[in-house]
Amino acid sequence: MNITFCATHINPKVWLAELRLALPEHHIALWNEQDPGSNPAAEAAIVWAPPQAFFDQQPQLQVGFNLGAGVDALLQKTLPVNMAVIRLDDAGMSVQMAEYVTQAVVRYFREFAELERDMRDGEWSFRRPRERSEFTVGVMGLGVLGLRVARALQHFEYPVAGWSRSAKSLDGITTFAGDKQLPDFMAACSAVVCLLPLTPDTRHILRRDTLMHLPVGAYLINVARGEHLVHADLLAMLDSGHVAGATLDVFSTEPLPSEHPFRSHTKIICTPHASARTLRSESVAQIVGKFKQWVAGTPATHLSGYVDAVRGY
Repeated sequence: MNITFCATHINPKVWLAELRLALPEHHIALWNEQDPGSNPAAEAAIVWAPPQAFFDQQPQLQVGFNLGAGVDALLQKTLPVNMAVIRLDDAGMSVQMAEYVTQAVVRYFREFAELERDMRDGEWSFRRPRERSEFTVGVMGLGVLGLRVARALQHFEYPVAGWSRSAKSLDGITTFAGDKQLPDFMAACSAVVCLLPLTPDTRHILRRDTLMHLPVGAYLINVARGEHLVHADLLAMLDSGHVAGATLDVFSTEPLPSEHPFRSHTKIICTPHASARTLRSESVAQIVGKFKQWVAGTPATHLSGYVDAVRGY
């Protein structure tokens, strides 16, 4: 079977070497944008941020494996009519995400920034410990990554609330669902973590009329997509004191422009989309496993990570 590989901003050599080693009976070719006629017609594709021209020249594709969990950019393309999209479930990202979010939450809860500031100012200060039972952390998005983050926070005995588009019942997590319960969810949280997929329904979900339901002095952590957040609304709420601080790993424009106010705001911590990196060996193993199931006759709709194009995840 022919497989075509097209991944922008990724060195294809090491990926192709591992994929060919794992699938020696199949032909895996790097898509040649400069000479489209040289590309063999492929039944399957392995992609990351491919250009529209890639799909225009491969209308016969039956399945596309995305090198990541987020598929919002991919679904904005005009895809071959019969092509199913399969995303990564985890591939080593969930433990990284749990680390990142946990350190951000602990930093806020323990007021480390304030303690560090006092030490720089020559003060040996004391801050009354907060009651952990009164510091609920809310997780927006309860998929593979969101649930792993929630469980990590529970390990440190933080009360955890969860919000998703559809109702879920999870042990030890107070769950909320849908637009009607979003205000109640936000009102219950001392810190909110966004791990939602980006869809038309969730774009700009972190805006003034949503964030205003947070208790005064709450914190925001966004590790999902930059377009979940309305920048001006967050800045206004930080400046008013309603939101005490924000940790942002994703942005509407990446790299974040050097003149963007997020970079210099004293209440914002920015990192360069580093909360969870795709790990090559784990990703290759997962894609190979899914591909072999598909070749053996498992319908794409039954594969783990199958993306419902209507829902967007």
